Amino acid sequence: MKYVKAARISALTPGNKMLLTLEGRTILLANIQNVYYAIDNRCPHMGGSLYDGKLEGSQITCPRHGSVFDVATGKAVSGGKLLFMKFKVRDAQSYPVKTEGEDILIGIE
Repeated sequence: MKYVKAARISALTPGNKMLLTLEGRTILLANIQNVYYAIDNRCPHMGGSLYDGKLEGSQITCPRHGSVFDVATGKAVSGGKLLFMKFKVRDAQSYPVKTEGEDILIGIE
């Protein structure tokens, strides 16, 4: 696995997120209590930008249909809703993250 420099630690304060493009992938990077997590920015349901969603604790809500994902694992916490229909959603791709000095690195295969 190759680790790619994504950001500086100082650029992402706790409780915040940033949008990155690395190796042709659009990735959401989040700082949850000074631990960094990375998942695909694209919602697996209909491709909504998770970056545009609301981050609460370690969960992010897709702004299109309300699917909720755990940014620590990429797991779908709850499916979304379209009109009166609820639906299941696949997990989001997660990426390993590590820090080296002041740099945040994301593992990409």
